[in-house]
Amino acid sequence: MTAETDTTSTDTTSTDTTLTGTAPTDTGPTGGSATPGASSASTPATEPAGSGATGTAPAEPGPRKRGRPKGSTARTTRVVELTLTVSGTADGEWQAELKRGTTWLARALPVSAGAVQKAAAELHAEISGPIEEVIGEARATREAKVAELEAQLEQAKKALAELD
Repeated sequence: MTAETDTTSTDTTSTDTTLTGTAPTDTGPTGGSATPGASSASTPATEPAGSGATGTAPAEPGPRKRGRPKGSTARTTRVVELTLTVSGTADGEWQAELKRGTTWLARALPVSAGAVQKAAAELHAEISGPIEEVIGEARATREAKVAELEAQLEQAKKALAELD
């Protein structure tokens, strides 16, 4: 870029030093080009001391700053929606299904009751309480069935012993 000199000024070295490497792109309040050494009303040094504390915007926008403007949504938090469905039967059979949006990632995966109980305890107490109740009911049902089968086994052993 070329430096412009002020022909009316007698101090040309000061003008050359100030304008070296810059182009007169700023326009003052009157629309003309800014003169060296003159400050515009939009620079932070000439703003009233109370204007920044009140939070009001200055009357004229300041020079454009580099980077992302404040309030930009360029860095928004991405939300990943995964739906994990864990279902169980009264017998204690558990299965899991995982869905992302409308796409199934996994379906009908067998899961142990212990793994379901452990995962629920890790997530939240409000989740683990009802799941522990369901698993407890399933355990009681299984214990009753085991007791019934043991009784049938004893009867079958007695019947077999009588045949000998």
